[in-house]
Amino acid sequence: MTTAGTVRVRLDVAYEGTEFHGWAVQPDRRTVAGVLTGGLTRLLGPGAVDGLTVAGRTDAGVHATGQVCHVEVAEPAWEAVAGTLVPRLAGVLPPDLRVTAATAVPPQFHARFSALARRYAYRVSDAPYGVVPLRRRDTLAWRWPLDLAALNAAAAGLVGQHDFAAYCRRNPHGTTIREIIRLDWRRDPDGVLVATVEADAFCQSMVRSLVGAMLIAGDGRRRPDWPAGLLARRDRAGEVRVVAPHGLTLQAVSYPADPAGWAARAEVTRRRRG
Repeated sequence: MTTAGTVRVRLDVAYEGTEFHGWAVQPDRRTVAGVLTGGLTRLLGPGAVDGLTVAGRTDAGVHATGQVCHVEVAEPAWEAVAGTLVPRLAGVLPPDLRVTAATAVPPQFHARFSALARRYAYRVSDAPYGVVPLRRRDTLAWRWPLDLAALNAAAAGLVGQHDFAAYCRRNPHGTTIREIIRLDWRRDPDGVLVATVEADAFCQSMVRSLVGAMLIAGDGRRRPDWPAGLLARRDRAGEVRVVAPHGLTLQAVSYPADPAGWAARAEVTRRRRG
């Protein structure tokens, strides 16, 4: 909640996740939120920044090109840097973290609850040599050849609203029902396979679990309908491999185009999560 004398600021954030222990602040560990808060405090002063809220927490090692968060900034501090915060942050943040935009928004905007969807990409190389060195930090090496048609057949059965308990870490306080809006694979000109997945929200490690199931269907060790068959389960499927985090990148978070829809969307999301 925005308090008197503060401005809500939306921050668009990109980071290379290799050296971060995830998003959330942790004692004695380097995290995206911790480093970002430190940079903001250094520029704006102690007590000028509060309430850093993110669209979707990423795990250790996961990257982002389109993460979104919001923060409450004291009005005098914001007025002093409103037009220069992005380049100033570039001067104090480490090279694996960047704020690409900083925009004052109405208090009805909520980075997490106003979001309509999150889009991720997962990169996999099935080349016999593995991954080219320049992409080793954002691409998984898969030792078996992958069939694009089989991958897309496996993906098709996962699209829609389902209970993804088989693909989620158990959370007694949250639902595992999610709606996947898009899930498909392509093979880029360099031979790398890229899965694109978009949903209203994700459980912890859900994307990496889905990719793990689709990969063993894509290399022929399971039938293409096997990943969808696991949706009948109400507990975590132990045979599903959670693939490594470094192949995963949060690409975009979408919001209602009309700001008038931000509060309504937040209310719907809060009610569903509750």
